[in-house]
Amino acid sequence: MPKISVKFLCMKVHAKHILVETKEAAQDILDELKEGASFDALAKKHSKCPSGADGGNLGWFEKGRMVKEFEDAAFNLEKDQISEPVKTQFGWYIIKVVDKK
Repeated sequence: MPKISVKFLCMKVHAKHILVETKEAAQDILDELKEGASFDALAKKHSKCPSGADGGNLGWFEKGRMVKEFEDAAFNLEKDQISEPVKTQFGWYIIKVVDKK
């Protein structure tokens, strides 16, 4: 029987995000996060998405619910991992995976 990668067993992701207009802004936020800044506080301050008011919380979602670039990044991150800047048609994202199942 072939081995199945755990990556393929992940059916849902709980994620937060920060959406900004430029790669430079996303990189600046990522740098602040690497220095220990609060993801929630930065989402409230910088995100242009309405979820920013809730710390960027998107809740749980399954594959097929988000734009491909965002979904690919989110499903490839590990729990508590933060992405590099991700470009989509809506702008630049920083994504944090809260949990996976």
